[in-house]
Amino acid sequence: MTDDTRPLIALIAHDKKKPDMLAWARSHHDRLVRRRLVATGTTGSLLKADMPDLDIALMKSGPLGGDQQIGALIVEGRIDLLVFLVDPLSPHPHDVDVKALTRLAVVYDVPMACNLATADRLITLV
Repeated sequence: MTDDTRPLIALIAHDKKKPDMLAWARSHHDRLVRRRLVATGTTGSLLKADMPDLDIALMKSGPLGGDQQIGALIVEGRIDLLVFLVDPLSPHPHDVDVKALTRLAVVYDVPMACNLATADRLITLV
């Protein structure tokens, strides 16, 4: 990542929410293409494959530490918006990481969307 002053948006989606993230990103492509993006590995790879013109930095996959890498960016004050599409109906082996990331977003006052309705509204603000 560079010293670019464009807002930095973090994108994460649980497996069953990845199609929703892809559809959401397509519908907001005109905004996302003008922002810097960071995403967990699998989510970011899917977005890059579908929209190669997006400026996406890839972290590790969530269970391999990608959530924690994005958490570190939150602590450093670098994330302007976190879009984390959570699947509340499936168990997640790295649930502790998910809770830690959510906690950091709250502690550091980072706007966070956990569903599409909130993401649709917050993307208009950054």
